[in-house]
Amino acid sequence: MPNLKYKRLLVKLSGEALMGQYEFGIDPQMIQNLAVELKKLQQAGIEIGVVIGGGNIFRGAGLAAAGLDRVAGDHMGMLATVMNAIAMKDGLQKQGLSVTVMSGLSMPQVCEAYTQRDARIRIEQGEIVIFAAGTGNPYFTTDTGASLRAIEIQADLLIKATKVDGIYDADPVENPDAHRYEQLTYTEAIDQRLGVMDITAMVMCHENDLDMAVCNISEPDALLALARGENLGTRVTN
Repeated sequence: MPNLKYKRLLVKLSGEALMGQYEFGIDPQMIQNLAVELKKLQQAGIEIGVVIGGGNIFRGAGLAAAGLDRVAGDHMGMLATVMNAIAMKDGLQKQGLSVTVMSGLSMPQVCEAYTQRDARIRIEQGEIVIFAAGTGNPYFTTDTGASLRAIEIQADLLIKATKVDGIYDADPVENPDAHRYEQLTYTEAIDQRLGVMDITAMVMCHENDLDMAVCNISEPDALLALARGENLGTRVTN
């Protein structure tokens, strides 16, 4: 077993990460790649929770800005995360892993209802638990949902796995001279409004002393390297 700094992780995957080669929806190859990376974590003895966004299918906030009722849009966005969670569950099961999807919205024919107690028991027993439908409430992002679930399951580290390799002072796609931070405090990230996560999510991590790391999900073994405490991506702490 590798030398681990963090024993229990909450991995927040962006919905866009699931698109892979496509401009919309879910790329089965990307699901397989992510499942392999999560399997490496479990084989190393790490306990895992997962939250997946829904931006590859639907963005409620964007349509709300265009005139759709915000609550209706947010509920549609939550359903998109459930679809992503079911796809991820299928990929993990094909890797021979035990997986449960727990939803903040009640839909017993599709997935289990979320409770903190059951989630922690399942994770302690070695299951990967995928948390879907955010917090189950409108006006909260999946970033906030990820922070909340990480705190509730007593995760040692929250990993935000995205398409970029850390937090920058500007958009690295638009500005090739953008500077990547290796280390930040929550106060710095919040004061500078760096946009890695929404303010509510970062304040929750700050107040509960939960370390966070941001990495590129396409980089092989990135999740395992972060669990070992290696210097990768950007680390945000108190």
